[in-house]
Amino acid sequence: MKKLLVAATVAALAGGSLAVQAHNEGDIILRVGATTVTPNEDSDRITLPTDPPTVLRGVEVDDDTQLGLIPVWMITDDWGLELLAATPFEHDVDIKGTGLSAGSIQHLPPTLSLQWYPRGGKDGWQPYIGLGLNYTFIYDEDADQDLKDALGALLGAETVDLELSDSFGLSAQAGLDIPLTEKWMINAGVWYIDLSSEATVKTDVGRVKFDVDIDPWVYNIGIAYKF
Repeated sequence: MKKLLVAATVAALAGGSLAVQAHNEGDIILRVGATTVTPNEDSDRITLPTDPPTVLRGVEVDDDTQLGLIPVWMITDDWGLELLAATPFEHDVDIKGTGLSAGSIQHLPPTLSLQWYPRGGKDGWQPYIGLGLNYTFIYDEDADQDLKDALGALLGAETVDLELSDSFGLSAQAGLDIPLTEKWMINAGVWYIDLSSEATVKTDVGRVKFDVDIDPWVYNIGIAYKF
């Protein structure tokens, strides 16, 4: 796939006569590619009710890559409406500085953006920027056995569950369509998403809550087709 994208890019640069493609009012564009979520997390410290209290540095969340499916409707030659969608992302969650696995989560981060295309209606490369709204559905949280064992030893907990709240926030993006033919393009895009969640560790002896700002960078590289 990577070699194909490189070859297509070279063809687009060399064969300028083929790359004559304007974005126009009413166009429907479907972008498909590898979409990577890279958290830029900042977590509250976690205080466990031991005597004296045990204070942990917070959590960290790893990256994940899934299939991105990103439709765009050109409202005018210069303005488009885009929906960032993808197959579900799954992330491992670790306790900072301990090597301890806290668990894993899955999420869907649909993001609706209004985009501006400064070269709308003109042939050639199509850069764009956008602002949008994101709602992230977090589900299927799973506490790892490492966390269960640690809380069992520290608190005497027999049951441990992990929950993270959904998030609603703003997003910003930039991207580029590189035309290959009248219909096909290479696409690259990047988003920054304001994603904040409240995490709850639930046990049979009490609950511990703390805030996690995940605030991911999201990257997509792939192909696009204009209908």
